[in-house]
Amino acid sequence: MLGLTLLYVGAVLFINGLWLLDKIDSKDVSIINLLVGFLSFLVAIYLVFNSSQNSELISAGAFTLLFSFTYIWVGANQFLKSDSKGLGWFCFFVSITAMSIALNSSFKISMDFSIWSTFNWYAWSILWFLFFILLSLSKDIQRAVGLYTIFCSITTGWIPGLLILQNLYEI
Repeated sequence: MLGLTLLYVGAVLFINGLWLLDKIDSKDVSIINLLVGFLSFLVAIYLVFNSSQNSELISAGAFTLLFSFTYIWVGANQFLKSDSKGLGWFCFFVSITAMSIALNSSFKISMDFSIWSTFNWYAWSILWFLFFILLSLSKDIQRAVGLYTIFCSITTGWIPGLLILQNLYEI
């Protein structure tokens, strides 16, 4: 399920990056965010409730929900025309949580975490922190955040998702 989720995370981040660069309309962003948010929500719920004895899968589901809620919130904000400050503070929470996972995985690289996984958690932590700065602190960094979002879409979502789904990379 990781390949499936990453492929669509790559898509939603790519669209969000283009949106931040003013290349597409907000309505397009709402649709893809809601779809990917609900898809990743379903995957996360499956992991959490189908794995009652597997703490690693429960953790994966719990962490996936952080991102699911972000995408759903972005999509909902487009319909509600919210100022997104609350979403920004949620992104701060996600960023700190992702940094904790990144730091923890840095010490486990030789055990059960790969360098790729560690890179992803650091990249996501930085990205969600940038969302916090943009949305809650209202700093003028939209172009930089858009470019970094597209970078993350390719390196942490689209390419890994494709490789996993084509059995060219195993976690």
